[in-house]
Amino acid sequence: MTYVNRSPMVYDVCIIGSGAAGGAAAKVLTEGGVSVVMLEAGPSLNPAKDFKQHIWPYELPHRGAGVGGTADEFMAPNGAWEIDGEPYTSAPGPKFHWFRSRIVGGRTNHWGRVALRFAPIDFKPRSVDGMGDDWPITYEELAPYYDKVESYIGVFGTKENISSSPDGVFLPPPKPRCTETILKKACDKLNIFCIPARMAILTRPLNGRAPCHYCGQCTRGCISASNFSSSQVLIPSALATGRLTLITNAMAREIVVSKSGKAEAVSYIDRITRTEKRVYARGFVVAASACESARLLLNSRSPLFSEGLANSSGAVGHNLMDSVGSFGSGHFPQLERMPPHNHDGSGGNYLPHVYIPWWKFSRKNEFLRGYHIEPGGGRFMPVVGDFDHVCNRFEGYGSSLKQNCRRSYGTSIGMEALGEMIPNEHTYCELDPAEVDEWRIPVLRFHWRSGENEIKMAKDMQETFRAIVEAAGGTYTTHTSPGGANPYGIYEGGTSIHESGTVRMGDNPKNAALNKYCQAHDVKNLFVTDAAAFVTCPDKNPTLSILALSWRASEYLLEQAKKGNL
Repeated sequence: MTYVNRSPMVYDVCIIGSGAAGGAAAKVLTEGGVSVVMLEAGPSLNPAKDFKQHIWPYELPHRGAGVGGTADEFMAPNGAWEIDGEPYTSAPGPKFHWFRSRIVGGRTNHWGRVALRFAPIDFKPRSVDGMGDDWPITYEELAPYYDKVESYIGVFGTKENISSSPDGVFLPPPKPRCTETILKKACDKLNIFCIPARMAILTRPLNGRAPCHYCGQCTRGCISASNFSSSQVLIPSALATGRLTLITNAMAREIVVSKSGKAEAVSYIDRITRTEKRVYARGFVVAASACESARLLLNSRSPLFSEGLANSSGAVGHNLMDSVGSFGSGHFPQLERMPPHNHDGSGGNYLPHVYIPWWKFSRKNEFLRGYHIEPGGGRFMPVVGDFDHVCNRFEGYGSSLKQNCRRSYGTSIGMEALGEMIPNEHTYCELDPAEVDEWRIPVLRFHWRSGENEIKMAKDMQETFRAIVEAAGGTYTTHTSPGGANPYGIYEGGTSIHESGTVRMGDNPKNAALNKYCQAHDVKNLFVTDAAAFVTCPDKNPTLSILALSWRASEYLLEQAKKGNL
């Protein structure tokens, strides 16, 4: 792959990545009148062909479980923990798991659609408890962009006036399922908030998109585009302007800089022809996902940037975070007596119509920051493996075993808690000194360690799960240990798929790579607008904030371009 095809076309802006950040940038920039080229490492997407939204298990070769039960045949395409030919490595010690997507729309085709705003305190945590760093922006600066995003993509919810979970521009929420009413009553007994969920799923028509029809299969992809994805909501809007050129199967290798120190091109591998090409632009938006964006900058070395592009601070790759996670479930005998009925709804399996925002913000806890809980349960469509453990609980076979399966099905309720991780010096990603992918591009090596604060938080999560289950009349069935590799069931790094912080923003160029508009301190025509820019990783799922930050940065980019400042 030595031949370089240098395009004679010079675009106004090149966007690398087509997920939440890339899609938002494409919409804002093209509607602002500039020409944009977007590079996506995967193929194009045809929802009608590629999504398996209404497919029955018996229609798939392996009943949806894949060969040997190693894959989910239902899942929206081209998202995986492991990609052939594209490895990554982990340093000795705890492992980091990296979920990646290679398709137009990126991981917005796969996410759970939980859409939560960061709270005002989330932007200034160091000022409160002295740990980590404050963001260079405030909630008030980002709030107008939350408004724009929610108004455009559609988010359901209710106004609750809870300081840890700011209200937004909401569509009406769906009604709670019976399992969720059980949890709600238990939370009320314990003085724990339990409110309607906030999800990027339409409950009313919006911008030409139909409302959700409650088939409960959101993780498979939504043919009607009732739930939000960049591939079906943002990129079509950008393409409709006639100013977006979308190049698929384009694996970015490096960003090339001119003698003046400005970015001038992206060198990428055409995965189909296996040739190296370049695309030229006046401005660049890196939106490939937090770790992939850091990898691209670290691989973009030159005489001017020997440690990687925009990395004079040394911050690129460092401050890696993921949501602190733990899971618990309980058995509820009252659900055995529940007449069979349709438990479908928005979100799909284990994605709730209610959620529990952080409620102990006014108390002194054993740990800093907080977490929220997403419950789920009920009688969703059975899939392969749902009854794997029935024989461990009941003796018998034939009709008696079938009766036990029917009686136990849908009688458990699970809860996943997601909390804030405080960045630490032991957790980061760097280029592996020896390993490369099939395109000969150096891969990432991950270092991961959960701190004492995160472990104490996981302990509190487990105590809360048990309290809620028992208050609801159930039996807590999850067993965790205070020791071992995963104390109190704490998730391994990357498992929450909320990685962030690897190219963080800050006012000081000595310890931050980006300014408050996601613009590189070192390279004025380079922006990084995905979760890499995050300074902290609050307990809220990051996608809504990625969209708002990218929207804000793109408007700033337009303004600077018009002034000739790039």
